[in-house]
Amino acid sequence: MGTSRTFSKAMRSLATAGVVTISAMAALSASAYAQEQLVLKVGSEGAYPPYNFVKADGTVAGFEIDIANALCDELKAKCEIVVQDWDGMIPALQSGKLDVVISSMSITPARKEQVDFSNKYYNPAAAIAAPKDSDIKGTTKEDLAGKTIGVQSSTIHAVFSESAYTDSKVSSYGSSDEARMDMVAGRVDAVNDNIVSLIDWLKTPDGACCKLVGPVKADLEIHGPGVGVAIKKGREELVEKFNTAILAIRTSGKYKEINDKYFDFDIYGE
Repeated sequence: MGTSRTFSKAMRSLATAGVVTISAMAALSASAYAQEQLVLKVGSEGAYPPYNFVKADGTVAGFEIDIANALCDELKAKCEIVVQDWDGMIPALQSGKLDVVISSMSITPARKEQVDFSNKYYNPAAAIAAPKDSDIKGTTKEDLAGKTIGVQSSTIHAVFSESAYTDSKVSSYGSSDEARMDMVAGRVDAVNDNIVSLIDWLKTPDGACCKLVGPVKADLEIHGPGVGVAIKKGREELVEKFNTAILAIRTSGKYKEINDKYFDFDIYGE
């Protein structure tokens, strides 16, 4: 009987140890599972080089795609890049079709009423481009008086042009490419857009017709402090996670590595 009791106690001890071990493993597994379950659908226009564009093989590439991937690595998140037309970007975010937007969306008071933003991850200047034989000499209201200016709809450039160039006609397009093509065709006299995107386009065969007139004087109320990650309202924890991730890639040198792949200056700005 004594031997039997001793054997039973030993078996119970082993069984208890087994339960503890299994429970610990299950807890660790559950913890790891929870950590890897941050899955994000990241919206990108895919039509705004060098920030985002669709390659011939159908993949999306560009400065912002590399930044998005770096941020997702910091967050240990599984991210899917979803190409979305610009005009539908905020509605897609609000409806839950997208979790975040990393697509040159400037932080403005009007947009902050609809979505939340991370801190900026770059700060672009706006500029005017025109045909090389144009008589447009500057970017003031007087310089553009009587001219037709092409802009992409629902952008800070559209809002600024409507506000600042009241003596000009402002024509809105679904994409920057459409506005530029109409300038090439002579249907608009100039375009107002991101200066880096314009410079990139002017280096292409399509842009050989035209010149950079110069940067426009920024209006902070319209242009905002820079471009941030747009996030659906109510997800404050995700906003903070992206703020931490942006700082991390700036500190680690990853941001500079990506920056230098596309630009010969710091696109982050002051």
